[in-house]
Parts: sequence; C-alpha cells; structure tokens
Amino acid sequence: MIRKQPNMNVGAAILFILFCLLFFVLLFRFVSIQVTGEAAGQPLAAKAQQIYNKNGVLEAKRGTIYDRNGEVIAEDTSSYTVVAILDESMKPNYVSDKEKTARELAKYLDLAESEILRILSKEGQFQVEFGRAGKDIPLQTKQEIEELKLPGITFVRESKRFYPNGVFSSHLIGYVDTKEGETIPVGQLGLEKSLNDILTGENGSINYSSDLWGYILPDSEQKITPAKDGQDVYLTLDKKIQTFLEDALNQADEQYKPAKMVALVADPKTGDILAMGQRPTFHPKTREGIEKTWLNEAVEVSYEPGSTMKIFTLAAALEEQVLNLNEQYQSGSFKPTKNSDAIRDHNKVGWGSITYLEGFQRSSNVAIAKIVQEKLGFDTYREYLTKFGFENPTGIEIPNETGGKIVYNYPLDKVTTGYGQGTAITPLQQIQAATAIAGDGRMLKPQIIDRVVDPASNKTVKKSEPEVVGNPISEGTAKKVREIMETVITSPKGTGYERYNIEGYDIAGKTGTANLTQNGVYLHGKNDYVYSFMGMAPADDPELIVYVMVQQPQIDNSSDGYKPVSLIFKQVMQNSLQYLSIQPTEVEASKTIEIPNVMGLSVENGVSALQDLGVNAVVLGNGTEIVKQLPAKGQPLLEGEKVIVQTNGDITLPEMKGWSLRDVMKVANLAKLQLNISGSGYVSQQNLAAGTKLKEGDYLVVQLQTPDTKEEIVDVDEEEEEEEIPKGG
Repeated sequence: MIRKQPNMNVGAAILFILFCLLFFVLLFRFVSIQVTGEAAGQPLAAKAQQIYNKNGVLEAKRGTIYDRNGEVIAEDTSSYTVVAILDESMKPNYVSDKEKTARELAKYLDLAESEILRILSKEGQFQVEFGRAGKDIPLQTKQEIEELKLPGITFVRESKRFYPNGVFSSHLIGYVDTKEGETIPVGQLGLEKSLNDILTGENGSINYSSDLWGYILPDSEQKITPAKDGQDVYLTLDKKIQTFLEDALNQADEQYKPAKMVALVADPKTGDILAMGQRPTFHPKTREGIEKTWLNEAVEVSYEPGSTMKIFTLAAALEEQVLNLNEQYQSGSFKPTKNSDAIRDHNKVGWGSITYLEGFQRSSNVAIAKIVQEKLGFDTYREYLTKFGFENPTGIEIPNETGGKIVYNYPLDKVTTGYGQGTAITPLQQIQAATAIAGDGRMLKPQIIDRVVDPASNKTVKKSEPEVVGNPISEGTAKKVREIMETVITSPKGTGYERYNIEGYDIAGKTGTANLTQNGVYLHGKNDYVYSFMGMAPADDPELIVYVMVQQPQIDNSSDGYKPVSLIFKQVMQNSLQYLSIQPTEVEASKTIEIPNVMGLSVENGVSALQDLGVNAVVLGNGTEIVKQLPAKGQPLLEGEKVIVQTNGDITLPEMKGWSLRDVMKVANLAKLQLNISGSGYVSQQNLAAGTKLKEGDYLVVQLQTPDTKEEIVDVDEEEEEEEIPKGG
C-alpha cells in the first residue's frame, strides 16, 4: 500500500485555486470586451476595420500637351520595371531556375546573361531589380516576358512622361521629374513647369472590404472617389514646321558647329509661334545635353541684334515722314558729336555718296546713324523703341521671359542702338515687332498656348485669341518697309542678294551681324560674331515670319557667316510655305489649271479626263474606282504639279524621285502616313521603295535636295560686318 505525501493535497488545492483565478480573469476580460468593445483602450471594431477595409489610390493622369493639330508632344504612358523574387518562402512564386531565367531575360533586357545571373544569385535578398536595363519596359516587351511564364518574375507599373518626338523644342516644352522623397511628378522646366498646376490632376481613392490576403470580398460595398485628370494643353506649335526647324538646326550644327543657334517661326496674322528651337539642346527623357544650357535663348536672353534692328529704325523714319529714300548722303564714317569716336560702315570706307535706299540695302551703319540723329531726333526715336515693345517682356506664356536692355545715355549709344549695337533685345521681342511690319501696322502679342481642354468633358476651358499690343506704324508704312526689305534680297547691292531668295516666292528680309563682347569690349576674332536674318513671305502679304540667329559658326572667314543662317532660313521657310499650301507668287494665271472632280469615276475615265487637261495624274492603289483626289475640285493646280488620285484598292508607294514636297505631302495626306522630311528642294531619296504596300501610320522619310547646287559668289565688300564701337560720351 502506497502512502500519500501530506503536501500533495495542499499543492493540488493551490493549483486548483490558480486555475480558477485565471479562468475568472479570462471570463471577466471576455465579458468586458464584449460589453465595452475595447481592448487596451482601443476600439476593436475600428482595429478590425483597419485590417479588412482597404484604401486604394486612383492615380490621376497628367494632362497631355498637343500641337495645334492635335499631335502629341508630351503625354503620360505606362512603363514597367522587371522584378525578380528570390525568397524561397514565396514558393512557388520565386526564381527557382536562375540559369534558365537569366538566359530568357537576356533576350529582352540590355544586359548580358552572365550579369543577369549574377544579380539573381545575390544572397539574402527578398527581391532584386536589374538597374536601368530593367526599367521603362514597354507594354509589348512586358507581355512577351509574361508569356515565358518564368516563376518569380513580376512587374511594377509606373506612370512615365513620354516625349514621342525626342528633341523637339525641348527648352520650350521642358520635362517632368519626381523630386526626392515625393511620388508625384512635377514639371521642372519650360511649359511643363509653368503649366504644372493646369497639367496636374487630383488623385482619387477607393475604399473596399477585403479578406485577410487583401482580395475584395464579394458583394462588399465600395466607396469610390474618381480621379480628376489634368487638363490638356494645345500649343500654337505646328509639329511639321517644328520638325522642319529641328532638321535644319541639326544640319547647320553638324556642318558649322556654332556656339549657339536660335530660330523662330511665327504667323504674323495671329501672333502664333509655330516653331521655336535652339542649339545646344537636350533630350527631355534622358536629359542628355541639358548641362550645356538651362535657358530658353529665345525668351530668357537678350542679344545685341545687329542690323535686323535697322528694319524698325527705317519704319520709324518713314512713319514720321522725315526720310526721302532718294536723298544722297556721304557713306563711310560719321561722328555723332565733335569729340566722339566715329562710327564706320562695315567695309570701313563706305561707297561714296549714295541714296538712303542703297544705304539700307548695303546695311550702312552711317545711313542709320544719320537717320536717328538728323532725321528722327533722339527723343522721337526713343519713343519708337517703346512703341515697338523693346523695353518690356512680351508677356508670352513661357516662364522666365526677360525684356530688353536699352542703352540710351550718350549720342553714341543712341545712334548705335539704331543699327543694333549696345542695346540688347530678345529674339521673341524682334518677332513681336516684326508682326507690325508684316501686317497692317498692328503689333500682335506672341502666343504659345492655343487652348486648354478639359479631358473629361472635352470642353475648351480657355481659348487664346489674337491680341493687338500696339500700332507703332500705319498700314502704308508697313507695306513700304516690306517693299524696301524685298530689295535687300533682289538688288545686287543688297546684303541678302542671291543668299536668301526662294524660287517662286518673294521674300522680304534683313540681314544682321553683331560683334560679341567680353567684359564690355568688342571681340575681333573671325568667328566672334552673331549672324542673323529676319525674313517674311510672301512679301506682299506675309503668311510666315522666320527669324534665325547663329553665334560663332566655324567658318573660314567672317564673310561666310550668312551660310548657316541661310541654310536654316531657306529650308524652313520653303518647306513651311509648301506644307501650308501657300501658292508661289511668281505664277502667271495662264499657268494654273482648275481641276475637275473625278471622284466616283473609274480609274481609266478619271485619269483620261485629267490627262485631256494636260495634267500629270498619279494613281494610288490597285482598285477600279477613284475615291479621293488632291487637289480637290476647284482648287488651282500649278504647271507641273501632280494630281494624286486614290482608288478603292490597296495603296502602294510610287517612285517619287524628283517630286516637289507639295506632291509628296499629297501622298502622305491621302495614305495617312507619318511624313518626315530632310533638306529642301526636290526628292532625292525615299526610305520606302516604290511599290511598297502602305498602311495607315507608316513612316515615310524623304530626303530633299536642290538640283545643280552651286557655290554662291560672295563680294566681301557687300558682306555685313559691324565695327567695334568704343563706349563713352
């Protein structure tokens, strides 16, 4: 018989009591929680709601920037980052076969297979990325990688700003980036920055009930606050004209390697800026080249304009009716005061006694100095500087615009301002002033924003209209100035003779050359000049103004400075005039034909009807019926111009060697092709072979070339070159 220990009953009793106490504590805690709904002072219902109720962000889309015709310049797109899960606890969704994964990914990422394998072999990592090569993956590549069904390979979606045209007025458009520590991208430069509040939308939210793993529960109530997308902005820029400009700048940059270039194209009837470009520039996606300059040179930097300023000095004198263009004066040199330094004409000795008209054609500094001092008078001329808007910024919707720096203290300052030395103004201010010359004397404010549109309702919330900011001269004076500017191009005495003429069009223009300064002293090197040209066409009723400025091109001597300027001006002006279907001015009425409507006719009958009129008809497609034609019925057809007719069959590309740009654009229009043009003149090459079957959106690239190009003979004495002017009283 086993004898019980005396302490066993006591121990059992104590243990029983402890269990009872614990039970009553738990029971009390349970009842307390049930009654109060709280634990540790925290409401349990709220805690549960935090676990099972989820809040998601509905991202707003940043507004799209378009050109005037609805072509995309900047837009938000989705891009993807490749991510590899390495943690085995995520089985089966982890990279189990690293060699195979590296081998397959190497086909899509710009990384060697060995480097991908090295990244996948990192120890102690939950997941890894693949650097720049694994970022910004387009949707198509993402889908192709997903089809491989590689375990552990997933993607993170991001919204990126996309600039489909690459280098495209980059300082004007700007770019978007995300600041450190923030998630919302913000405009950092140009219009992306100044219009950031308009372009940026408001994120929405979604609130829903989920299970433990985050999935939405069936029949759960969802509270959604929709995102409000940013507003879309349509610029006055024309993508085609901007492309002409970018291409011409590239050619001049490659051939002459200047320190800087600025060029603008404007519509003088509205003030719309159709193109704006500069070199150096940068790519808005990669930012490559941005370290060279952050400034929009057309609006943020003032330059001594050189002799393009003589346009406005001449206009002031004609408006005041103080100048007889046939009056003679002695060219060569002129002293504003008895004790001042003499100013000289660019050939140092002048051309003897000549008329003021010839003086303007030859870009005589002395002629302009005498007009300012002896004809207009200093006070009156100073008033015209204000009337033409050279003091203040134009007010265009571009950030950081500066105004002019007018130096007008001493007689020498005042006369040199008349021909563009000493005083500094911006290229955009010159464009604004030139609208008064190109039109009826009304000066129009430059515009860069055409309209702002709400993407949700597609309603225009803001529309720009032409804005008259002054009437510095009369319509008659404007016409007279254009006639004189035209002689700069047509007269053998003109500084623009045979350098800026465009076949078929009358050009009114003025050359300019300004010395560069360093620490207030004018430089003398052969390349230390800023060369420019202000031109408008057609001269009798201008549809376009083109301004070009080239600083320090690499040329053999200063008399060659016009070459890069002429290259840019002629190429941009000619291509733009043809693109806008502006008829050449040198066309006799007998050389135009009014074509009939051949749509709906059989190809045979339609072509026969056109050929009976002496028209060269080109057929697009292998169908039997004509469904479209360009030019349309009633539109004039120039001698030698083609009529393009489209049939109801498949469209194939014709052989276009020797074609004009006008005819090429008809084909691109009918076939809905993406047309890129290089050079000026007539087609010398095309990227698609004749007979290629075309589909909408195909890229057609044509190289234009002027036939039988020959070197121009330059009379150095007629080349414009400004003289160093010492400062002082």
